[in-house]
Amino acid sequence: MFRISIIFSILILSSANVMGQSQSVAFEDLKALQIKEPRPVAVLIMTTWCKYCHAMKNTMLKNKKVSALLGAKFYTVFLNAEQKDDILFAGRRFKHKEGVHELAQELGTMNGQVSYPSFCLLNSRNEIIYQHDGFLSSQAMVDILLIISKSDNH
Repeated sequence: MFRISIIFSILILSSANVMGQSQSVAFEDLKALQIKEPRPVAVLIMTTWCKYCHAMKNTMLKNKKVSALLGAKFYTVFLNAEQKDDILFAGRRFKHKEGVHELAQELGTMNGQVSYPSFCLLNSRNEIIYQHDGFLSSQAMVDILLIISKSDNH
């Protein structure tokens, strides 16, 4: 009986953890999702070698407040700025050129350059409504997400 209760407890805790995490989507899926339910889009522009990028991705996936807000109010996209595959988004085809993906440049360029990580929020019409270059703490991200989710920009 004790073993059954331990197994049951582990299963409940595991499912609660999964339910609290935000789901990421692909850029190609956003059009259909926006037709069904318009939401702002949170984009993390990152690379495989950037430790701050991975820390910020972990914040977005594992911090309960951040992931709950993202899951309830936003679509979340993780964009590898060095990926080689073309991305069809907002009626355009973006390609990898000269070491950086065109879409990463389009969404992440601030002051003439892209830095990693970069965080970009789009409204449901794919217009940039917020950009930040560099790491964001979980509290800063919560604050930004709350402001955007309450605004009429989406």
